[in-house]
Formats: sequence, C-alpha cells, structure tokens
Amino acid sequence: MSHILIIDDDTELTDLLKEVLDFEGFEVSTACDGEMGLAMMNDTVDLILLDVMMPKLNGFDTLKKLRESWASPVLMLTAKGEEIDRVIGLELGADDYLPKPFSDRELIARIRAILRRSQLQKEVMKEKPADKGDCLTYQDLRLYPGKLEAYCNDTLLELTSTEFALLHHFLLNVGQVITKEVLSLDVLGKRLAAFDRAVDMHVSNLRKKLPEWPDGKPRIKTLRGRGYLFVEGE
Repeated sequence: MSHILIIDDDTELTDLLKEVLDFEGFEVSTACDGEMGLAMMNDTVDLILLDVMMPKLNGFDTLKKLRESWASPVLMLTAKGEEIDRVIGLELGADDYLPKPFSDRELIARIRAILRRSQLQKEVMKEKPADKGDCLTYQDLRLYPGKLEAYCNDTLLELTSTEFALLHHFLLNVGQVITKEVLSLDVLGKRLAAFDRAVDMHVSNLRKKLPEWPDGKPRIKTLRGRGYLFVEGE
C-alpha cells in the first residue's frame, strides 16, 4: 500500500482528497501547513501532494526544504492558469503539477503514473543487456536503480526521482535522439500536452547537475524541434 502525504491548508479539500485516496487503497496522512508536513516526513512516504498557497511556509519554500533531505516524488497543486507557479515548482524539484480545480479521476491517474514510474525503475535494469548487476555504468557515471543513487566521478549527484529516471533513460539511449513525447510518456507517465514544459524543466534541472565532458561539451544537447540527445563521451 503506497503512502501519500497531503500538505494543504484547505481542510475541506484535504478531507475530500483523503476520502477519495482511502477508497482507492492508499494510506494517507495530512498536514495543514508546510512546517507540519516537513515534520511528518519519513521513509514510508511514497508521494507528496503539495499545495502552493499556504500559511507559515508556502509550497515553494516547503519544496526547497524537502529537497534538502528527501527525493520522494512531489505533485504540486497549483492555481488554475498560474503557469509561473508550475515553472517555479518544476525548477525547485517537483515531479509534476496539477492545476486546481481538478477531477478525482485526473488526480488518481497522475498519482498512479508517478508511483508506477518510481516502482518500475527498480525492475527496469534487470531486463537490460547493458546491466551489471544492479548498476548501470557509462564513462564516469554510475547509476544504482535499486537505491535511486547516481554518481559522477564517484561523487553522489543530488537528483530527484524524476531526474534520476531521466538520466537512466538517457544512459540507455546514449547518442540517440529522444523526443519530448517519448520522455513524457516513458519518464513522466503522461502524454505530452500543448504548452507543457515539464519535460523541458526536468531536463534543464538535470543538465545543471551534470558536469560537462572533459572537452567542455555539455552531456545533454537540445535539438530544436526534435528532442534531446545524450552526447557520447570520448
């Protein structure tokens, strides 16, 4: 049973969400503000539903503090039409966003997609011929899907679960162009919608955390109109 932590000061909405998620078979905990949510975080939490507008500690500040210690997936709940909220949330390490108001069906679909991606990451490596046990290596990079840990030159990379999934996908397709549509489906678990910048923001965040190749070339190249390419190292 997956454990979901809801952090939202709208108690009426929180009670409704808890009822819906309980019915769907999830274990649910609730917090009415960011400070309480941070205090309730532990290793059993599989996913966090995080509202943006909250007293004491807003969603963005809460997300910053979460990412200092936790890589658990975060689904941001944003105001309808506030694209800036979505962009900032993704830049800070959110895995996805859902504008209010939303339907129960859409929420459950997003949650299941994120959880499915996180759970399947541990199994994917066993099916790939390039695997070496529970470790995928390429040049100076080492990925351990079972632990969701990635190293570059033996230095641990502080990646979110989505950034880890992206890097894993890229390393299984080094030197190949990957479209945004494919990344959205395979990594985010959803079809790419018009004006959806989630893939772009996650790739941008990952690119910032990866050092350049020794020759100064970036590891991830953007091909306008085509997608992304993980550049082969020499």
